[in-house]
Amino acid sequence: MTPPRAGREPELLVRARAGDREAFATLYNEHAPEVSRYIRGRVRDMHLAEDLTSETFLRALRRISTFTWQGRDFGAWLVTIARNLIVDHFKTARARLEVVVAVTLDGDVLVDSAEDEGLRELAAIEAADTLHTALLALTPDQYGAVQLRYLGQLSLRETATAMHRSEGSIKQLTHRGLATMRRRLAVAA
Repeated sequence: MTPPRAGREPELLVRARAGDREAFATLYNEHAPEVSRYIRGRVRDMHLAEDLTSETFLRALRRISTFTWQGRDFGAWLVTIARNLIVDHFKTARARLEVVVAVTLDGDVLVDSAEDEGLRELAAIEAADTLHTALLALTPDQYGAVQLRYLGQLSLRETATAMHRSEGSIKQLTHRGLATMRRRLAVAA
């Protein structure tokens, strides 16, 4: 059987749009690794990545009749669907953020911790699209640290354990990640 990317993809899309399940299954088999890799690169939770990959193909199947071949890879359409699902996920994660205003030391003096500052900065971001763009500017390790630490609300120790790193390394990754996001958001503003 000739792979879809060798010229059969437009034919498979026409058949899939007509309801041919085998054609859609062939497209799925061809593009699932690419879509899964894209999602796993942005969502570190393996179970969530699997769910988002499944949802991507479910939405594609539901909307296959709206797809028109324009000479572009079908995978680009799938990645767009996946990107939108990830943005939706971050929108709901942002709504769950809890902002801690300050930590009291010596009873009278209020001192903001780095965690409080980071949570406040993340919670202050107005649009999920802007957050998504800023997150994509991070290295994979910075992204993982920021996502687990602030969006996943893990403690420093839990984040270090999950990423198989030291607590100092996680502090450094989140500090650099937040600095990168600040610069990206300043450019976007």
